[in-house]
Amino acid sequence: MKIVSIAVSKKKGTTKTCVTSAELVVDHGLAGDAHAGNWHRQISFLASESIARTRAQGLDVTFGDFAENIATSGIDWQAVPLGTRFRLGSAAEVEITQIGKECHNRCAIYYKAGDCIMPKEGVFAKVLKGGTIHTDDPIQKLQGQG
Repeated sequence: MKIVSIAVSKKKGTTKTCVTSAELVVDHGLAGDAHAGNWHRQISFLASESIARTRAQGLDVTFGDFAENIATSGIDWQAVPLGTRFRLGSAAEVEITQIGKECHNRCAIYYKAGDCIMPKEGVFAKVLKGGTIHTDDPIQKLQGQG
């Protein structure tokens, strides 16, 4: 299990820009990201396998296009129970707080991609311990149900 990409955006409802590293801030999320804040959806995850499957179906999408903060490999996020904790890189820790989401309107992501997989396949977490994360950093399951 590892981090494949990290992405941030200054505005909600838009695709994100990929970066090679970022700072996870306790009780906030990714530094500089519009979705960060003191709430239960501080950062978002999406499996790179889901993005690849969508691309194979003919959509012209890549990392950050679904507004995910972190794309991963080797994790079936839909099978991860709420409350499960993960270490990202050497120090940062997160806890899964929500699986999927309701989209209230069609955002720029929907119009660019033709569909959005985040409502069904994205998961959200809060940051318990901060730290710098990098692409290719390992992800380790710490505890939780399942």
